[in-house]
Amino acid sequence: MTNPGRLERVRSAPTVFLDAAHNPHGAKALAAALVAEFDFRKLVGVVAVMADKDVAGILTALEPVFDEIVVTHNGSPRGMDVEELANLAVARFGDERVVVAETLPDALETAIGLAEEVAEPGEAVSGAGVVVTGSVVTAGVARTLFGKDPA
Repeated sequence: MTNPGRLERVRSAPTVFLDAAHNPHGAKALAAALVAEFDFRKLVGVVAVMADKDVAGILTALEPVFDEIVVTHNGSPRGMDVEELANLAVARFGDERVVVAETLPDALETAIGLAEEVAEPGEAVSGAGVVVTGSVVTAGVARTLFGKDPA
């Protein structure tokens, strides 16, 4: 059985997962599942959250598993401002691991590019992943961008 928006794979090479985690508990469960079930060489997060959520708690739970994070806005009027989200992310991830994208499509493109970066010319791109998370709305919008019903 699968649940749309719960560690749902929507692309491979690099692997892209969607997860509707929108609170620290959900983010911790997502992080634990990523560590237990996968062995990514590099994992990039795309995060857009609602302004009324415990964003600090969500980011803190995700920090150990994401090599880099792309923060963005999911288009909802309730969504947290991208700059505010970026400031919270920098406080947890450090400036060098945070990238800002104004829209979710731009964030996905950026994250896929980051996941495909290799340290050495000729190095295999395999083993990279992207996880889109932060809210149910974010997962739903991302599903439509990958040609699926928003669920």
